[in-house]
Amino acid sequence: MGKTPAHKSNPSLAEALEATANATAEETVDWAAHRFPSGGLVMTSSFGVQAAVMLHLVTRRIPDIAVIWIDTGFNFPETYQFADQLTRRFSLNVKIYQSLMSPAHMVALHGPLWEQGVEGMETYNRLRKVEPRDRAFAELGVTTWMSGLRRDQTGYRGTLRKTEPFGKILKLHPILDWSPREVRDYLKAHDLPLHPLVEKGYPSIGDWHSTVSGTGDLDDRSGRFLGLKQECGLHIPATDAENQSRDASGL
Repeated sequence: MGKTPAHKSNPSLAEALEATANATAEETVDWAAHRFPSGGLVMTSSFGVQAAVMLHLVTRRIPDIAVIWIDTGFNFPETYQFADQLTRRFSLNVKIYQSLMSPAHMVALHGPLWEQGVEGMETYNRLRKVEPRDRAFAELGVTTWMSGLRRDQTGYRGTLRKTEPFGKILKLHPILDWSPREVRDYLKAHDLPLHPLVEKGYPSIGDWHSTVSGTGDLDDRSGRFLGLKQECGLHIPATDAENQSRDASGL
């Protein structure tokens, strides 16, 4: 398959749905690599438990793709070390975005938001995750976003398809249909590491203040956000307009 000229317009949602609905993860990434104009295609990573899977899958096909990391400033030390390890191993083009408000500044003004129930967590996510994400997308001119969500991780993710609108951005989920066994098989086949905290009983890893050890199941998110939430807010439409866009698409 030859490369699509950079001047070719982005595909419609209908075209993207048709191209990815029955595609494998590899086919989805290959289609994106050849179909979207250079510069608008990015991926995100939290450098969590199974981050190596998507990073390996995508960067072996698109080596210079921008990898956006929304760093809250409250990650475990092991997460920063794991991110450094994977960045060096895959020669990642990491773009780190953080809140404009430092962690100390936020706590001074708002207190420990993670101790203030669901409302506090939502404020925390808006300040430390959603705003930096939106700024990253605007500054990098993002038109297409690839992420490693899987359908079996949360109730919301179970409603997704391989392609969906996210505001004006097209969002792709190459490994959406993968099972936990397929993830483990991929890790083993390519000798890829898990996050080091897995060995200490953390099946899903976020910020140090709101992540606790879980059941030992690699897909258990009950230990995230002190059990109050399963989603961090990065992947859920934040406005009525975004929700209407998703509803109108039939997704």
